[in-house]
Amino acid sequence: MDIKGSVALVTGANRGIGLAFAQALLAHGAAKVYAGVREPETVRGPGLVPLRLDVTDEEQVAAAAHAADDVGIVVNNAGVAGGPSLLEGSFDGARREMEVNYFGTWAVSRAFAPVLAAHGGGALVNMLSVASWVANRRLPSYAASKSAQWSLTNAFRLALREQGTLVVGVHAGYVDTDLAAEIDSPKILASDVAEKTMAALLDDEPEVLVDETTRQVRAALSGELEALYADR
Repeated sequence: MDIKGSVALVTGANRGIGLAFAQALLAHGAAKVYAGVREPETVRGPGLVPLRLDVTDEEQVAAAAHAADDVGIVVNNAGVAGGPSLLEGSFDGARREMEVNYFGTWAVSRAFAPVLAAHGGGALVNMLSVASWVANRRLPSYAASKSAQWSLTNAFRLALREQGTLVVGVHAGYVDTDLAAEIDSPKILASDVAEKTMAALLDDEPEVLVDETTRQVRAALSGELEALYADR
């Protein structure tokens, strides 16, 4: 699909991967990029149109779909982490992860599906994770929310096929953002995630495997369970 001249919405676009997505869209010629955030005053990037959007608030989601009815590309990037350890701690953080990562993506995708249809199908991009496919001992509830989000992405791919919407799942390992700041592991740049996603949009590719770790895990899904978790 064409990015040049398009209108896009990116949720959680005021920092990290979301800001990188927004900047990449503009760099590839998008005519307008809505930055869907809970606090519009935090949006300072040149060329971005602030849009109040808490993805867990159904009224705000509906209002955003009404206000941004010219959108042809939707990027579901808003996400949180911070659930409990597997064996102790309150479930409040885990519930928050599901509300934002899973239900938030569902709400935005459902609200904007008719908008995308009205503009020839367009594209729906969901920021997933390598954790969509493999459990994470440090962040078990985050991985569970991303696994649910991956299933949801596949469901939308089937549901929106007839209206011509390209549904793209973006998978990556640890990215150098605030969300992974306390994790001492190799990280990739948010700009790399965004640029590889732009390439997938231009080539009509439904899946983005950003780094080597993600590609290895994806390839191992058809193998033995012991091999997938050998080093984890």
